[in-house]
Amino acid sequence: MAAATTRRRVTANGELQENGGGAGQRPTNGTRRRPSAAGSGGSTPLWRVAVFASVALNVATLALLLHHYAISHPWRQSPAPAVASPPPDACVLSGKSEARQEEVTKDRASAAMSPSTGKPTVRTDSVINLDHGDPTVFEAFWRETGALAEIVIPGWQTMSYFSDVGNVCWFLEPEFGRQVRRLHRTVRNAAAGDEYHVVVGTGSTQLFMAALYALSPSGSGDPISIVSTAPYYSSYPAVTDFLRSGLFRWAGDANSFKGDEYIELVCSPNNPDGALRDAVLRSEAGKTVHDLAYYWPQYTPITAEAAHDIMLFTVSKSTGHAGTRIGWALVKDREVAKRMTKFVELNTIGVSKDSQMRAAKVLSAVSDGYDMGSGSRHRHRLFDFGRRKMVERWAMLRAAAAASGIFSLPEETSGHCSFSNDTAANNPAFAWLRCDREDVEDCAGFLRGHKILTRSGSQFGADPRYVRVSMLDRDDAYGIFVTRLASLK
Repeated sequence: MAAATTRRRVTANGELQENGGGAGQRPTNGTRRRPSAAGSGGSTPLWRVAVFASVALNVATLALLLHHYAISHPWRQSPAPAVASPPPDACVLSGKSEARQEEVTKDRASAAMSPSTGKPTVRTDSVINLDHGDPTVFEAFWRETGALAEIVIPGWQTMSYFSDVGNVCWFLEPEFGRQVRRLHRTVRNAAAGDEYHVVVGTGSTQLFMAALYALSPSGSGDPISIVSTAPYYSSYPAVTDFLRSGLFRWAGDANSFKGDEYIELVCSPNNPDGALRDAVLRSEAGKTVHDLAYYWPQYTPITAEAAHDIMLFTVSKSTGHAGTRIGWALVKDREVAKRMTKFVELNTIGVSKDSQMRAAKVLSAVSDGYDMGSGSRHRHRLFDFGRRKMVERWAMLRAAAAASGIFSLPEETSGHCSFSNDTAANNPAFAWLRCDREDVEDCAGFLRGHKILTRSGSQFGADPRYVRVSMLDRDDAYGIFVTRLASLK
């Protein structure tokens, strides 16, 4: 008879079970022996060691990930827990503890909501970028106005796409429309009565594109020509041809255009040279868009109330709030206003209501400064501040150009300003600077070599010996610029 075979197996609870017998023999309740405890001469089962090691590794990995996430995402940390009301006989937090908790909460909220600060601080050896008309010169004014220009928008407001479904421009916030008309009545730079429709856009550039769309023929003929007198705003050709539209195309300088069908863009005061402009073309089939972004008292005397068919404005140059990205158009013809509204609808499904509400508050603060007298509460007058700044900066620039001897500027012009009721000089937002040194044919390149960034005249349809220089940067950058310019020979 064959010897019985002993079988060993480990049960689910870790016990060792031995069964003897051949094939077919049923297991019996043999002697059960527990594994020896560690340190007693036995060994821990391998499966327990593996499970323990796996759990420990996962816990350590999770802890490291959570630590890294907390460091790299501080704004996602939970706010400080609210302190529950203590029972009548309990001790309450000390005033110092409460103040500290409020301070921590405010610090966290500030860190979560801190906006960008724009361009970095400049030093005497920094590159000075005056290529763009970034209107940070007005920051000092708005810091002083405080709560007069502040607004709080609750989380439940401005959630709908719609603002006023009964209006031609259905996404125009009514309060913004009211403040636009009020500001124009205050300054008297443009007619803004009921005969005009207000169309809001994401900056005046979107409205410029909307106007081209609205005025272009609806037929399938050749694209209509878009023209402007040189030097013209450098974005006109870039924006016109960017999408290679079949509706319109850039055709260059209005002075050299031959034809009856066109859309003429009139920028007055002109970007880049500050000249006051009128349309140069006359044709029944031609149309005109007036870009009046700079027709405000800080830049030029208000000589008449403009009343054109389409007039474009923007908060970026009127109040300095370029980051709000709000512009508006005053449009006489209802059908043109409807087509412009349709373009904005298809392009961006309307315009930010939050931005419109902020812009309305800002425009209201500007008008209040002039409509409500010069009392202590309303002593902040934007256009007075702006004119003083621009007069000062133009005097500095003319002195620097004279000290250098190799640059020239357009002659200063002036006129009677109906807004301030005095004679005011034309102090444009940009300087049209010419380099007169014979060996310099590219003025932008020459200035770039001296760490001054400007925009070449070639981008405005003009001679590259000219450059456009922004007059709207912060005081520190502008001061370094004029000092550096005066030293160039």
